[in-house]
Amino acid sequence: MFTLVAEIADPSMARVIVTALKAHGFHPLEGGEGGLPGLPGVFGPRGFALKVPDEEAADAKLLADALLAEMSQRD
Repeated sequence: MFTLVAEIADPSMARVIVTALKAHGFHPLEGGEGGLPGLPGVFGPRGFALKVPDEEAADAKLLADALLAEMSQRD
């Protein structure tokens, strides 16, 4: 089973987070081009739902949250 670890409004930011998680050995659920089932490129009302296997969820959430916080900072 998969656990939701983040909802990311910006599709570009979601792609970066997914890539970073993969680079760190996590296995995020992939939805092809992203978006709602059968509607690639169309995301839900809260954006991209980032899901990972249950056993990876705690660590993946820590990394995803840290990356999102860093990427969201405005200088």
